[in-house]
Amino acid sequence: MHTDRLQRPLLALALTAGCNLTAPAEPAFRPVATPPRSAPTPAPAAPAPPAPAAPAAGRPRSRDLTVTPAHADPTEPDPLRGRFTLEQATAGLPGTGALVATIETRMGNFACELLSREAPVTVANFVGLARGLRDFWDPTAGRWVRRPFYDGSIFHRVIPDFMIQGGDILRSGMGGPGFEFADENVQGHNAPGLLCMANHGPNTNGGQFFITEVAKPHLDGSYSIFGRCTPADLVRRITAVERDPRDMPIEAVVIDHIRISRR
Repeated sequence: MHTDRLQRPLLALALTAGCNLTAPAEPAFRPVATPPRSAPTPAPAAPAPPAPAAPAAGRPRSRDLTVTPAHADPTEPDPLRGRFTLEQATAGLPGTGALVATIETRMGNFACELLSREAPVTVANFVGLARGLRDFWDPTAGRWVRRPFYDGSIFHRVIPDFMIQGGDILRSGMGGPGFEFADENVQGHNAPGLLCMANHGPNTNGGQFFITEVAKPHLDGSYSIFGRCTPADLVRRITAVERDPRDMPIEAVVIDHIRISRR
């Protein structure tokens, strides 16, 4: 989720999001709505991107949250043709209250209230991928599959005073689900704990996401906000781990599972 726009070097915004997708500046990545396009540079099989430059004065470069397209583009069309609803994503889920995503990691758990009213498409795809109800392209199997997308992925980009980016099944910051979708709810990056999509440009959301450590209003207009996570201290603890020059934790911060429930 293959994320400055949040990344520094490459979602990230994921903002790059810091995210290697673009989460802010090139770290993470921006939402992805259509199957990732083959791209020599951001392809998953491509060599690792150069180490990101340090963000100036705490303001990540546009690549900070950038998400890089997946290593291998789908060779078959999305079986859902990009159409996946919140009703499909929550099928069989008991209760009627607000949706909550519990992100279970080796360092602790996040409880994220999902903003299904403000960002219904984003929440639908995130929940569907987490529950294994939304098809995604498995580059290893070479086909579309349905299984919990995030299980075993990692926070591949963590930047102090910015964000943590994850959601890439390839664990490199270059992977995605094989489809992209449009931006929603892109204003209001004014608090820590915001759950946002990483991307690699407007309307390129996919599977990578990032969680802010502090308010980053300069990200407004570029990254979809679809949840609020606690505890904030867990984000700080993750950004404090030892990192390599690409801001990837030396010891993997694994996402064991993302559990979806209602309050």
